[in-house]
Amino acid sequence: MVRANESELTVPLRKAWGITRYKRAPRAMQIIREQVIQHLKVGVEEEIWIDPSVNEHIWKRGIENPPRKIRLQVTRHDEPDIPIEVKLFEE
Repeated sequence: MVRANESELTVPLRKAWGITRYKRAPRAMQIIREQVIQHLKVGVEEEIWIDPSVNEHIWKRGIENPPRKIRLQVTRHDEPDIPIEVKLFEE
């Protein structure tokens, strides 16, 4: 089965709001990583690279107030050496 190289993914971050307010932004980053692994069926040997712009977007309003959802562009490269890239979706 051939996998799509690029895909758009909207990740809901509502679960980040269910924990202590001083841990919300780090939890949002964990949720993004988990969603990419789940939806792309990432194997153990594959690596995920999250763009620093995604991290800056999550932390833009501080640790207590991350966004409720985020749109991402995920790219899977054919070569095994290059990781899966996760970037902010730009229209």
